[in-house]
Amino acid sequence: MSPTVFRYKGYRFFFFSREEERMHVHVYSGQGEAKFWLQPNVSLAQRYSLSDKEVGELQRIVEDRRDEIEKSWRKHFRD
Repeated sequence: MSPTVFRYKGYRFFFFSREEERMHVHVYSGQGEAKFWLQPNVSLAQRYSLSDKEVGELQRIVEDRRDEIEKSWRKHFRD
């Protein structure tokens, strides 16, 4: 299961269930994908087929909506 946290300009921000414990979010579009760590700071973990400009915009979105993403993470992964 991979719940969607939100969508933005054709990008889907989501989690993979039980992928790994470190808090992160995946971002996917038809053009490529990225993964961002949320802690201790928002940082790019990996990317595929996205430009520096796209990654920069996505990182800003993750930073701006970090509280929302972390809240969704805790709700989804609570034991």
